[in-house]
Amino acid sequence: MNVIETKIKGLLIIEPKVFGDERGWFMESFNQKTFELALQERGLDIPQFVQDNHSLSQRGVLRGLHYQLDPYAQGKLVRVVQGRAWDVAVDIRKKSPTYGQWVGVELSSENHKQFWIPEGFAHGFVALEDNTQFLYKATNYYNKESEGGIAWNDPIVNIQWPIHGLEIFLSEKDVNNQPLNRFFGDF
Repeated sequence: MNVIETKIKGLLIIEPKVFGDERGWFMESFNQKTFELALQERGLDIPQFVQDNHSLSQRGVLRGLHYQLDPYAQGKLVRVVQGRAWDVAVDIRKKSPTYGQWVGVELSSENHKQFWIPEGFAHGFVALEDNTQFLYKATNYYNKESEGGIAWNDPIVNIQWPIHGLEIFLSEKDVNNQPLNRFFGDF
């Protein structure tokens, strides 16, 4: 696998090796030893995954930006298995030199990319195609009392979503997400 470091330490884009021919293709979507080695080489913590999630979204559905506070903070290894999404992580670690900065990456069933988002980040995505299926491997269990959200369109964070001409659909919960300057948690 190819590991691409981003401008924010800890956020990694992972490109698995895909072996294809006229019959189709094969890839190893996850290997604990290989993943651990990639993190160890970069001096990053090794997570233990405890929960897998799977969502289906239509074009224009925007989910996020979500986080969970300690002791239920989650790291996520995410990928798209059908369709296409623009995936974003925002650094919400107040003591981080990259606090408030974001990284975005297109994940699709064609490019097979994965995005490693450790604890301390708000995460969200917008589906760029109908029937986009998104998989998450999480390092902690979901806990409703620990969840929160940052507004997807916060002008200070200023995420450059590729949504020109796209009608956005948000859940009621996500409509009420707060701007980053109202975030009171810490990691």
